[in-house]
Amino acid sequence: MEIKVFVDIKTRLGEVPTWDPIRQSLFWVDIVDGRLFCCDENGANLKAWETYQKIGSYALREHHNGAIVALEDGVYSLDFDTGDLNLIVNPEPDMPFNRLNDGGVDRQGRFVFGSMNRLEEAKTASLYRLNTDLSIQKLEDNINTSNGVCWSPRGDKFYFADTWQGEIWSYDYDNSDAGLSNKQVFCSIDMQDGGSADGSTVDSEGYVWSAKVYSGQLIRYTPDGTVDRIIEMPVKKVTSLAFGGKNLDVLFVTSMSQPPLPRFPGDNQLRGSVFAIYGLGITGVGEARFKG
Repeated sequence: MEIKVFVDIKTRLGEVPTWDPIRQSLFWVDIVDGRLFCCDENGANLKAWETYQKIGSYALREHHNGAIVALEDGVYSLDFDTGDLNLIVNPEPDMPFNRLNDGGVDRQGRFVFGSMNRLEEAKTASLYRLNTDLSIQKLEDNINTSNGVCWSPRGDKFYFADTWQGEIWSYDYDNSDAGLSNKQVFCSIDMQDGGSADGSTVDSEGYVWSAKVYSGQLIRYTPDGTVDRIIEMPVKKVTSLAFGGKNLDVLFVTSMSQPPLPRFPGDNQLRGSVFAIYGLGITGVGEARFKG
């Protein structure tokens, strides 16, 4: 196994790495600076699109040259050719103390995303699904900080974390228009080192990978929630991870250079980099695109 700096970009809050097999490119965001980035398979030819406000997550679109982006005040369409942003829906117009955060695309091409309390101190947030007809559903509420959105390889199991609850949950995921059911604790997070569950992904064997932010660990869990492997990263503030590369066998990891609140710790000079881990002998699952 080898860990390398893939892009030395110093994102203030790097998040949501996503591999695009069509472009053979990696996408990710800087939440705080409001930018969606893209680079090629070698970490070169960097591009960026401005969102002019914090961006929590996004989904590449299947039928358009662009993305769906979850910004502070709603979900927008982003045109890659022009950079134009157009509001689709604001699910929380009366909740200025929240902003939108982590999200991903289910196997049916629908965008699932959550909100978060800006101070990460109250359970004011919710989890939503934007359907392909652009209608929206609330899937869960009573959340502090939505994170770790991912699905099992078949898409029938949904994983989700409320960062400061100290748990990752699993749900049965109905592939029709129904919501979530059978909520269970998938695993508990040891938070004594100051770390907690952030972004997640699933590999082709159905194991769940979680970035443990503020403790610098990537944890691989078996399908029954048992710790299978821990990778120590060169920075503490790792935020999310995704498999990519031509054979989906490279694990890309984002990090932050500046903690969002003063109470969180600093880090070393590699903070904010995008990392690539080679030689794991494990492959990921290709990410779906938003079909709306």
